[in-house]
Amino acid sequence: MGAISNQIKCSSSAVKGLILSLSLLPATASAAFIPLTDFGANPGSLTASYLEPKEANENLVVLLHGCEQNGETLAEQSGLASLAKSHQFSLLIPQQSYDNNIKKCFNWFSPQDTNLDSGEMLSIKNMILAAKKELDASQVYLLGLSAGGAMSSAILVNYPELVDAGAIVAGLPFPCANNLTTAISCMRKGPLQPASELVSQVRKVQPTQQSWPRLTVWTGDSDSVVNPINAERLAYQWAGLKQLQDQPTSSQAKGVQTTQWRDSNNEVAVELITITGLEHGIAVNPAVSHGGTSAPFLLTSPVSSAIEIVKFWNI
Repeated sequence: MGAISNQIKCSSSAVKGLILSLSLLPATASAAFIPLTDFGANPGSLTASYLEPKEANENLVVLLHGCEQNGETLAEQSGLASLAKSHQFSLLIPQQSYDNNIKKCFNWFSPQDTNLDSGEMLSIKNMILAAKKELDASQVYLLGLSAGGAMSSAILVNYPELVDAGAIVAGLPFPCANNLTTAISCMRKGPLQPASELVSQVRKVQPTQQSWPRLTVWTGDSDSVVNPINAERLAYQWAGLKQLQDQPTSSQAKGVQTTQWRDSNNEVAVELITITGLEHGIAVNPAVSHGGTSAPFLLTSPVSSAIEIVKFWNI
């Protein structure tokens, strides 16, 4: 079991209704996934599975699910598993349990699980390293949704050299919270810190780091669970970390606003996607191939998050 305090495990009903309400899909398993059983130290007591296409290439996508959710189901219903088979990249699915969190959320607000090489953070790192070796992968891409998005923020800060590019959907920046109280505040109101301070806090964790992964950030402007300001603050934090000097450019089409920061090579290094009218969840477009399936917290949209994220990663 991960190092989680009794306070986190036995939170109040008010906390359950908010911080642990990053709840998404029912737990069902997929026979296409293979358990990852040998990945070394597992202080977070997580489990994992992977999907390997018949002719897998060098790309490995890691998916972190939300609360009350089975990661394999999310991969299937979001369209990501279908994209993996079509584009020939492998999928790694770390899985949280009720033993670690009463709502099966990754403990993104617990320093014991988000500090460098501790708790769930170290378990996920070891899973990625083992999967890279098992699947002969050299490129790693990280997608996190909701609580998984908040945990992905921590992974990108702690292990920037491990991930080539990331995607955070309906998540929060790291460091945003270090206990339940600050987590609730961050979810409701956004981070207390401006983007510049979030950059400074990351610099304290990684004082010599110069290269940071590319990042795409997704939010719905009607998200009532995680305030959309979190996505904006995260995007600006990442632009600051990557020292992107130019002002971002914005465009809008079909209710989707795209804000992009480009690097010195004129390549998009950070982007923020805001979908008009979208609530808390990941966007799917069942009308297109690999576009996903509508379900609770898989929200019908003009675009599919999974498709567009894979395009952003260029895999």
